[in-house]
Amino acid sequence: MARKWVYLFTEGNAGLRDLLGGKGAGVAEMTRTGVPVPPGFTISTEACVSYYQNGGKFPAGLWEQTQEALREVERQTGRRFGDPKDPLLVSVRSGAKFSMPGMMDTVLNLGLNPRTLEGLARLTDNGRFAQDAYRRFVQLFGKIVLGVEGERFEHVLHEVKRGRQDTDLSADELAGVAAQFQEIIRRDTGKSFPEDPPEQLRMAIGAVFGSWMGRRAVDYRRLHKIPDDLGTAVNVQAMVFGNMGNDSATGVAFTRNPATGAKGIFGEYLINAQGEDVVAGVRTPRPIAGLAEEMPAAYEEFLRIAQKLELHYKDMQDVEFTVERGKLWMLQTRTGKRTGAAAVRIAVDLVQEGIIDETTAVQRVDPALLDQLLHPTIDEAAKGKARAAGDYLTTGLPASPGAATGAIVFDPDEAESLAKDGTKVILVRTETAPEDFHGMVAAQAILTARGGMTSHAAVVARGMGKPCVSGAGELQIDYRAGTLTVRGRILRHGDPLTLDGATGEVFAGRLDTVEVSLAREFATFMSWADRKRRLRVRTNADTPHDARVARSFGAEGIGLCRTEHMFFEGERIDAVREMIVAASVEERRKALAKIEPLQQADFEGIFTAMDGYPVTIRTLDPPLHEFLPHGDEEIATLARKMGIEPARLKAKVEGLREANPMLGFRGCRLGIIHPEITEMQARAIFKAAAACQSRGVKVIPEVMIPLVGDVGELALQEELVRRAASEVMAASGQKLEYLVGTMIELPRAALTGDKIAGVAEFFSFGTNDLTQTTFGMSRDDAGRFLPQYVEMKILADDPFQVLDQEGVGQLVQMAVEKGRKARAKLKTGICGEHGGDPESVKFCHRIGLDYVSCSPYRVPIAKLAAAQAALGDTTRDR
Repeated sequence: MARKWVYLFTEGNAGLRDLLGGKGAGVAEMTRTGVPVPPGFTISTEACVSYYQNGGKFPAGLWEQTQEALREVERQTGRRFGDPKDPLLVSVRSGAKFSMPGMMDTVLNLGLNPRTLEGLARLTDNGRFAQDAYRRFVQLFGKIVLGVEGERFEHVLHEVKRGRQDTDLSADELAGVAAQFQEIIRRDTGKSFPEDPPEQLRMAIGAVFGSWMGRRAVDYRRLHKIPDDLGTAVNVQAMVFGNMGNDSATGVAFTRNPATGAKGIFGEYLINAQGEDVVAGVRTPRPIAGLAEEMPAAYEEFLRIAQKLELHYKDMQDVEFTVERGKLWMLQTRTGKRTGAAAVRIAVDLVQEGIIDETTAVQRVDPALLDQLLHPTIDEAAKGKARAAGDYLTTGLPASPGAATGAIVFDPDEAESLAKDGTKVILVRTETAPEDFHGMVAAQAILTARGGMTSHAAVVARGMGKPCVSGAGELQIDYRAGTLTVRGRILRHGDPLTLDGATGEVFAGRLDTVEVSLAREFATFMSWADRKRRLRVRTNADTPHDARVARSFGAEGIGLCRTEHMFFEGERIDAVREMIVAASVEERRKALAKIEPLQQADFEGIFTAMDGYPVTIRTLDPPLHEFLPHGDEEIATLARKMGIEPARLKAKVEGLREANPMLGFRGCRLGIIHPEITEMQARAIFKAAAACQSRGVKVIPEVMIPLVGDVGELALQEELVRRAASEVMAASGQKLEYLVGTMIELPRAALTGDKIAGVAEFFSFGTNDLTQTTFGMSRDDAGRFLPQYVEMKILADDPFQVLDQEGVGQLVQMAVEKGRKARAKLKTGICGEHGGDPESVKFCHRIGLDYVSCSPYRVPIAKLAAAQAALGDTTRDR
C-alpha cells in the first residue's frame, strides 16, 4: 500500500503543522471549526522531501492520491476539473511548517484553457471576469511554472493599460494581453502554453516543490535559521473569486495591529480584485474598515470569524479572505508576523484579557524582536530642521517601525553587494517582489512607492525587524536613470536618505537620532521574564554612561569592564605611550602615576552607576602596538611631546611589532613582565571602591586577570592584586569585599580549570577569544571565508555570533565542572558577545552558569532568553 501523501482539509487539524505546513494545518483547523473555507487538500511536507530525494520526481502514489482528492473536491463543489460546461478552477499554494511570507510560489485560476474559459464566461455571465482570470493565470503560470521573466509580462500589461487601472481594461483587451503573454512564452520556452488541466496541475505542484529551494526561500531560511530539510506542503484549493465585479472583494487582515499591537482589526482590501493585487501593490488597497460601508453583511461576518479564530488560537492571527458575489470565504489563518513593540503589547494584552497566562506570554515572544525596541529613533528637532531646509520629501505608510539612514539603491543585487562592503543602503523600489528578498536583507530599510500595510515589503520588513515605508505614492522611480523624484526634487543613486518607519516620513539626507522611550507594557513584560529566569544578566561596559544605559535596561552588574578602552580618550593616550616606551621601571612608574587618578575617577563613576551590583574589571589587555603611532610623521609628533629622539621612539615601535599580536605580549603576560602596571590598576580599583563606599555606594569589585593559560600566571597576578587591596584598606581604614578571578579564553585554561580554580574565585569565559583560539581562526580575517562555510553548511552558524556548543561550548562546560570540583562556590559567567545571543544564553542556562554579560542594548534580549530557557524554551513558531 502506497504511503499517504495527500490529506483533505477535512482530515487535518492544527496539530499536524509539521506534516501539513502552517497554511494546510490552518485551513484544516478552520474547516473543522465550521468557518466557511473553500474545499481542498494538502500534499504533505514529506512528499516535498521525497521529491528532492527522488531527483525531482513525484514519489510513488502521489499523483494518484492527488487525482482522488481532486475528485472529492469536485464532489463537494459540484464542478469538474477541466469540464468546459462547469469548470472547477483551483489555486496551488505553498505552505511550510514555519511561515515564510512571499518566499515561495502560488498559482491561481489553474484549470483554464480556451474551452473552460468559455464555460466560465457562460457560467458567470461575465466575459470580462473570465478573461481577467485567464490573463492572470497565464501570467502567473508563465512566470512561476515555466520560468519566464516576470518583467516581460509586466511590460506588455503596462503598455496596454497606458496609465489606467487593471479594472479599466475590457474583455477584448484582456484577451489580447493573454495572447501576447502566450506568444512570449512560446518564444522564450519553445513550447506552447499547456492546455490540459491535469498537466497544468502536475507542473504547478512540481513548481511549488521547486520553489522550496529557490534563492529567496533559501535566503529567508538562512536569515531565520529554518532547516532546509523540512520541505513545503502544497495546498490545492477550489478557487473563489474576488474579481467578479463590485459585489466581490479580497483582502488581508490582522486581528491586531502588527506594527503597534493595538487591539482591533487591521488590514486592507480591494473591490473586484484577486489576492495578489493586495500584497503586490498593483493597486493601492483601502483600509479594512471601508468594507463595513461597501459590504456590511460580509464585514460583520468577517469580524465575527476573525475574533473566533483569535480566541481559538489564543494569538493574533493573519487572515486572508475573499468575498465572491457577497459571500465570504476564509482562505488562510496563521500566527501573524509582528514587530517587537507589537509582540510585547499583544502578549501583555492577551494576559490582561485572560486569554493566556504570564508563562505563555514569556514563551511566545522571540527575544530577537526586542532588539527593535531598544535602538534610537529620529530626533524630532532634527525633523524640524529637515523640514525647514526643504529636506522633508513625503509620508508613506508606516509599515514597519524604526529609523534608518543609508544611500539610495534601486537594485537588490547592488544592495547586497554594497552591504557586503560595509555600505549602509536604503532599498528603494516601486514595489518589492519575493525576488528582491536578498536585497531587503542587506538594506537598512525599505521604501516603496506602491503597496499597503500588508504588502510584501511591509510583511517581510516586519518579520526582519527592519524599518519600512510603503505606498509612498508621490515617489516617481526611474530604475534606468537611477533617480527618485518627489514633487520635482530629484535624488540620485547613492544620495543619503532617512526613513522613519513608525510615522512613514521620508527625508533627504542624514538625520540625528535619539534614545527610544519604552512603553509601559515593556516593563510589565520584562518583570514577568525576570520572575521566570535563574540566570543573571550583566553588561559589558567601559564607561559610566554605558553602565547607566545598561542599568536602565535592567543589567544586574558589569561582567566585563575593559580598562584599555579607557585610555584612548583625550591626552590619556600620551601617558600610556610614555609607559610603553619607558626604558626603566622608574620611567614606567612615572608615566603610570599620571594614569592612576584618571583610572580611579573612571572606576568611581562606574561603581556609582552600578551601586549594589558587582563590577568585573579586566586588567590591561591590549596588544601594545595599538597604542603607538604609525608612520614617520606621527612618530615625530609624539617624540616631540615626550621629549625624546624620534629614532628612539621609532626603534621602540619596531621592537614591539608582533607577527601575531592576538597571541603575543598581552593579557596577564604584560602584568607579569611589568608588575607595576597591574599594581597601578589594582590600586586605582580599590581606591575608587573605598571612595565610593565612604559616600554610601555599595561596591562589589571583581578583578579579572586575562589570558591566563597556566595557574602559575594567575597566582603571580593574584598576589599583586591582594597586596594592593590590603594597602588601600589599611590606608583608608575601610574593609572592602572583593573577588579575584580570571578570564578563560584559552583552551589550556579550560582543560586545567580544576587547578586554576584553586586560585580563582570566579571564571568569566571570554568566548570571543576562546572561539578564535579553539578554531584557530582570526575573527578579523574570517569574514573572507566564514559566510561561505555557513552557506556550504560546514558550520551551522558563524561561531563568532552564535556560540559553537559542540567545540567551544564543550570547553566551557568542562571548565565549569572541573572548576566547581575544586571550588564548590566558584562563580561562573560569560562575557563575550555571545552573552546577548538567545541560543547561546540558553546553552549557558543548561550548563549551570551563574550569569551572562552582553552589550547594554542586548540586556533585555538576554533576560528573555534566560527566562525561556528556564521555562523549557517552548517559544511559538513564527
